[in-house]
Amino acid sequence: MSLFDEEPRRKTVHDIGQDLSLLSVGDIDERIALLRGEITRLEEERSRKGDSKMAAEAFFR
Repeated sequence: MSLFDEEPRRKTVHDIGQDLSLLSVGDIDERIALLRGEITRLEEERSRKGDSKMAAEAFFR
């Protein structure tokens, strides 16, 4: 089997509220990891924005 014979791995995408009944345990684990990563990314962005807001408020006092 050649490297070129393999199907490219599809990107995991999760839609909030989608039917989970057809997913395997492995698929569910992938989605949990994906969503945890996204939560971390969102929390980091929220923190950066909060820091910027506090700095701006301190500057204008």
